[in-house]
Amino acid sequence: MSAVTRLTLVTHAITDAVQAARYPADEPLNPLGSRSAEKAGGLPGPEPAVVYHAPEIRTAQTTHGLGLTGISEPALRDIDHGTWSGRSMDALPPDQLMAWLTDPAYRAHGGESIIGLLDRVGAWLTSLAGRGDRIVAITHPAVVRAAVLFALNAPAESFWRIDIPPLTATTLHHRTPAWTLRTTAHDLVV
Repeated sequence: MSAVTRLTLVTHAITDAVQAARYPADEPLNPLGSRSAEKAGGLPGPEPAVVYHAPEIRTAQTTHGLGLTGISEPALRDIDHGTWSGRSMDALPPDQLMAWLTDPAYRAHGGESIIGLLDRVGAWLTSLAGRGDRIVAITHPAVVRAAVLFALNAPAESFWRIDIPPLTATTLHHRTPAWTLRTTAHDLVV
């Protein structure tokens, strides 16, 4: 029997970009996001062996707001939105937005494709397999979606069918040979 690796992926708290339906740049939490992270009062369950967070400001602030100390992990960075960073979804040409939402290989915005994100997150998950640790990772909804698709071996076209709200936790377990999704998601917003 192999060691079980438990990974809890926590999405960062709310930002102005989330509230305005904008593609984010590296921005801080807004006041509501900061209050929500602090009010959540930490994570349920036993103390993790290691806490990682994405390199963006909003994930570091969420980590701190939850009372955790984490290590910046580049593999957890948000999807690169290229020239769309900081722009509202409504400001994009409809044909480009539709291509983004329907073609996982689309990257005409100069950023990362959904397939590229899935490959990056899948490689990171593979590197964690077999560690036997409890790991917490503060990251972005796109990264959590990618991790869920990887665990389920689901097609990239399913990416946009998963709703990952701010400040929620999703747990994956790895026991050789595969990752599994634990169906209880924790809403940290109180």
